[in-house]
Amino acid sequence: MRQLLADKISGNQVGLWLLLPEHLRLGTWDLLCAWTGAAPGTVEPRLALQLVHEAALCTCSLRQGRSLSQKGFEVANGLPFVASDPEIHTFTWLDGHTVREAEALQIALGKLRRASGHFGGQLLAIDPHRLQSNTQRQTRRHRQDTRTKAFKVLQTFFCLDAHTGQPLGFHLSSAARTVAQATPPLLLLAQSILNVTPDQPRPLVLADCEHYGHHIVDQVRLQTPFDLLIPMPQRRGLRARCAALPESGFTRRWAGYATAKQPWTLRDSTTGPGYHLIQRSGETPGQYFYKSFFATGDRPGLADLSEHYPERWHIEEFFKSNQALGWQRAGTLNLNIRYGQMTLALVAQALLHQLRQRLGSPFAQWDAQHFADNLFGGLDGAVQVRDDTIVVTYYNAPNVERLREHYEHLPAKLAREGVNPRMPWLYNYQLDFRFA
Repeated sequence: MRQLLADKISGNQVGLWLLLPEHLRLGTWDLLCAWTGAAPGTVEPRLALQLVHEAALCTCSLRQGRSLSQKGFEVANGLPFVASDPEIHTFTWLDGHTVREAEALQIALGKLRRASGHFGGQLLAIDPHRLQSNTQRQTRRHRQDTRTKAFKVLQTFFCLDAHTGQPLGFHLSSAARTVAQATPPLLLLAQSILNVTPDQPRPLVLADCEHYGHHIVDQVRLQTPFDLLIPMPQRRGLRARCAALPESGFTRRWAGYATAKQPWTLRDSTTGPGYHLIQRSGETPGQYFYKSFFATGDRPGLADLSEHYPERWHIEEFFKSNQALGWQRAGTLNLNIRYGQMTLALVAQALLHQLRQRLGSPFAQWDAQHFADNLFGGLDGAVQVRDDTIVVTYYNAPNVERLREHYEHLPAKLAREGVNPRMPWLYNYQLDFRFA
C-alpha cells in the first residue's frame, strides 16, 4: 500500500475518492468493524469497504469486476488488491455473517442516519421490490400481471421515509414468503431504528393494496407503535356501499372533492374496528368516482388522503434512482450473502445521499448509475502521498468550482465540522484534493 501511494496511481476511477470524506462524516468505518467483528488493522473491514464501493460504482458483471484494479479503486479500500467474488462470498467471510447480523447493521446505520438528519420517521412507506433471479433452485415463481410469464425472484421489502425518500431498511426473504408474513418484521426493524415511545405521536405507514388483510393489521396493532393507511380493493360491493352513503355523510373540501369516514372492521380481525376513509371525486351525482382506504387510527382524514398518501410514490422514485446499486437482480439466493451485499449497498446509498446534499445541482438530480458513470468512474486523476496526506488530483473535472469549494483543503474543513480528518482504513493518512 505505501509503495503504491509512493509510486503515484493514475486512472479514471479516482472519482470514487470523493466518497471517502462522507465515510468520515457518517462513521461507516466503525459500523463495518462492528459488523465484521474484526479489528481495524485486519483485512475483513476493508473487504466490506470494497463491497460498499463496488455498489457505488454499480458493478454488475464479471467484466466490470475484472477492470477495477490498478486505477485507484483498491487503494481507496485500504487494500493492495481487488478481492474476487468467490473469495468474498465463500472462501473468506460473507457467507459466515448471518441475517441477524445484517439486520443489526441496518439498525445501527439507520440510527446514524436519523441522527444526521437524513429522515424524521413520522411518515413511512412500505413496498415489496422483487428481484429477478436465474437461480437453479426450486422456488416459487411470481408474475407481475396476467400478460407476463411467471419468473423466479428474490423478495425484498423496503421501508422508506416518505418525506425525504430515504430508506430506513429492508427485509429480505425467499420467494415463498407472503407480504403478510414479511411486513411485521419489516416494521419491527423500523421501530428499532426510530425507537418510538408510547408518549410520542404514532408514525403513519403508507401501504399498498396487497397489504390489506387482517393478518397484517392485527400484528401491526399488537406489536408496533405505527398507524397504517392501506388502499382497499375497489370491488363492486365496496363501490356500491360508497355510492349508497347519503350526501350528509360527506364533507366537501373543495370543488370536486369530498371525504367521509366511518367505522370498519376487517373480516376475521381480532383487534376491533378501524376506519373506512372515502374520497369522492366529481361534482355531478351519478358521475362520482370513489376511492377507499382503511386506517387503523383515528387520524385527520383530509391530510392523510390528500397530502400524505401521495407521498408514497417516493418509494417508486427511490427504486428507479437507486436499484443499480445492487437491488436490480439477484445473483444468488443464499440469504446470508444477499443480506450482506444489499445492506452494504444501503451504506453506499447513504453516502451518495450525503454527497448529493453537499454538491447540490446538477449532482443532486443524478441517479446512482449516472454518478457511477460520470463521477466515480469517469474522472481522470492521480493519487499520491505527501508527508501524512494523500492528495488526489483531478484533471478537467466537471463543475470544478463547486467541487473545489467542498474538497480543497479538506482536513481543515473536516476539523471545523468536528470530524477527525484521518482515515483509519488508510493507516491514519489525511485526505486532500487538487483540481488541475
